[in-house]
Amino acid sequence: MPFFEDIQDNHLTFIQDQKMFFVATAAAEGRINLSPKGMDSLRVIDSRSVAWLNLTGSGNETSAHVQDNGRMTLMFCGFDDQPIILRLYGKATVYHPRDADWERYVKMFPNMPGARQFFHLQITSVQKSCGYGVPLYDYVKERDTLRNDSEKKEKVGIEKYWKERNQISIDGLPTHITDD
Repeated sequence: MPFFEDIQDNHLTFIQDQKMFFVATAAAEGRINLSPKGMDSLRVIDSRSVAWLNLTGSGNETSAHVQDNGRMTLMFCGFDDQPIILRLYGKATVYHPRDADWERYVKMFPNMPGARQFFHLQITSVQKSCGYGVPLYDYVKERDTLRNDSEKKEKVGIEKYWKERNQISIDGLPTHITDD
């Protein structure tokens, strides 16, 4: 399993071709969080960093974990003809809509209702391995459910949801989603 210091050109092409990726984080104590992501929410900034837009969802573990210690791993799997698994390891920083750097990141993405955080991952290493055991899948389309739910809630409803459901991780860590 070769390791690299940064994203190589062939890695970049592979990442850009993926419709889904996985985010893994863990605080010093408690559960490990592993979540699938999609919806045009990832940008490679340069060979040593990526930005990921996090949309409003049922939990907010990634934010709590990143604020605890910053560790994050992104994993991409080749579900088509490329049997590859690619992992980006590094330290992440979280940015909320109230933060000064929010505008810097929001411009990189299409307007997405329910956008609640950006994560900027500084890559410490890249690992490429075979994906021979990963099954083949055909991409059909993105789900509309999350976008529709956020559009229906509108800004006031989303912020209420953050206060009610996104302020504390399942292990009791603060997410700082609101500045209350």
